[in-house]
Amino acid sequence: MQRTYIKDLKDFIGETISISGWVDVRRDQGKMIFLDFRDMTGKVQGVILPNYTDTIEVGKTLRNEFAVKINGKVNKRPERNIKEGVLNGDIELEIQEIEVLASSAPLPFDISLSGYNLELTTELDNRALVLRQPKVQAIFKIEETVIDSFRDFMKQNNFFEFQAPSMVPATAEGGAEVFQIDYFGKKAYLSQSPQLYKQIVMSAFERCFSVNKVFRAEPSSTTRHLTEIVSLDAEMAFIDSWLDVRDLAENTVKHILKQVEVRNAEHLKLLEVELPVMIEKTPTLSLREVQQKIFDKFDRDVRGEKDTNAQDEREICEIIKEETGSDFVFIYGYPTRKKPFYIYPNPDEPEYNEGMDLICRGVEWLSGGRRINNYDQLQKHVELWNMDPSKVKMFLEAFKYGVPPEGGFAFGAERITMQLLGLKNIREACMFPRDMNRIDERLTDEGY
Repeated sequence: MQRTYIKDLKDFIGETISISGWVDVRRDQGKMIFLDFRDMTGKVQGVILPNYTDTIEVGKTLRNEFAVKINGKVNKRPERNIKEGVLNGDIELEIQEIEVLASSAPLPFDISLSGYNLELTTELDNRALVLRQPKVQAIFKIEETVIDSFRDFMKQNNFFEFQAPSMVPATAEGGAEVFQIDYFGKKAYLSQSPQLYKQIVMSAFERCFSVNKVFRAEPSSTTRHLTEIVSLDAEMAFIDSWLDVRDLAENTVKHILKQVEVRNAEHLKLLEVELPVMIEKTPTLSLREVQQKIFDKFDRDVRGEKDTNAQDEREICEIIKEETGSDFVFIYGYPTRKKPFYIYPNPDEPEYNEGMDLICRGVEWLSGGRRINNYDQLQKHVELWNMDPSKVKMFLEAFKYGVPPEGGFAFGAERITMQLLGLKNIREACMFPRDMNRIDERLTDEGY
């Protein structure tokens, strides 16, 4: 008999079908056994009646997570037993035959919805099992939508997708927080960002994007940092100003929010999540304006600081939420020397650049801005940033041959998922997190 997926059982009322899946719950009631089954499409309740004596005996051997094949009849539930708003809440499977496909060892802890309350360290130590938990699956279904909707929006706007390399001869952002590797006796690095490559690709294809793994050797064990993340990057040519990049970033995030709202309604409900609010036009403030607002509101003087810290980001989001209702704010105009060499300096105030960050609910979501497109200016910045020109030779070469004004942005899929869902730790939004203390297995005895 051909397999039927659980989500489609409503179309087979009165018919005998076959499903395959896992035992989710077993309940013995008198001479009957009730079982909840799940597959990748949903859940359904089944019952083994006393007259199916052989099947009853098999049912008595079942535990949670047994993989089984079930033959049975799809029946309507009595009116009093209907569960409104639940998939298959109005039907029940009369189980006639059970074939055990794989047995399960006793579970080390309860992963049912009602019993799931694990410390994060325990959850990650038992990742292979915990991935079966509905709330955990909901997180990654939403993250899937974040990545898919980014890709969809890019393609809708004529962006070309490419894959950047993960091993590079030099770093895009400078600094020491990179993983150095032995590359056949030579020094190479794991990529911090596809930035230089996406600018090269942009110079040929005009608009491009990538979904890439990137690596940050930050010696940090905070709730916001990982050593390996999924970076969503976009770059485009022929811009008039950095505001074109801001507008594209804003529209991208709006599209992602809308797709999550539509495609993941059941997951958002399960996680009891309210999505952040993005108003028609996201407030945009310079770093100096942000610092002045913080001073005016909280009497805390960070004016003159070169960047925002976590407290600044929380406080400016609180201010903007009160003033406009927006959970988002763009911040631009950072000191030029505090950002990567390729960021475009403001022609009127060269000590400040035309880079930007998008902050949501106190956490940075996205960074971007206008890039330098002039070859001579790039060469000068490479020298000022004490970089080896030979290590970025291919990047510089692209700009010798007519690159128009351009810019782009990037954001991490895990951080956005964390912020969308109000998770306390970014590791909850990473299926297999890497950090200072873990590569699948714990490297130290430290928890989270």
